[in-house]
Amino acid sequence: MPLTAHGIPEILALGGRDLGRSEWKEVTQELIDAYACVSGDHQWIHTDVERAAAGPYGRTIAHGYMVLSWGIPMFGELLRVSGVGRALNYGVNRVRYPAPVPVGSRVRLHATVTAVSEVSRGGVQMTRGFTFELEGSEKPACVAESLTHFYP
Repeated sequence: MPLTAHGIPEILALGGRDLGRSEWKEVTQELIDAYACVSGDHQWIHTDVERAAAGPYGRTIAHGYMVLSWGIPMFGELLRVSGVGRALNYGVNRVRYPAPVPVGSRVRLHATVTAVSEVSRGGVQMTRGFTFELEGSEKPACVAESLTHFYP
């Protein structure tokens, strides 16, 4: 059950909070292929199963940006925000991909609210630490800092 923050004052109170971990999501070839179609990134390491089998990872790997894109829905498993007029994804800082994500593996999000600060027009900026954990790996699949603005 996700935590709920209602309105700007409750969002402001979240600064420094560890929100825990989302459910695991399996990386399938179907998801990789669908992402390749949407993004236009058909690099063989992602989509050519036979060639990737002979490549450096022994199978296809997920696109890094595909894993990063899971941040919003996975974050929704951890925190629900209500009582605001709108929420806008403002950007992402310092994205890194320390470990490849092979097809058949599982990923989950560990999220923290590292800071919340006031912005113009009565809004707040939530800075979120995203660590995409790769099951069985000491290194994460992706680490990033995500920024979202909430307005009354």
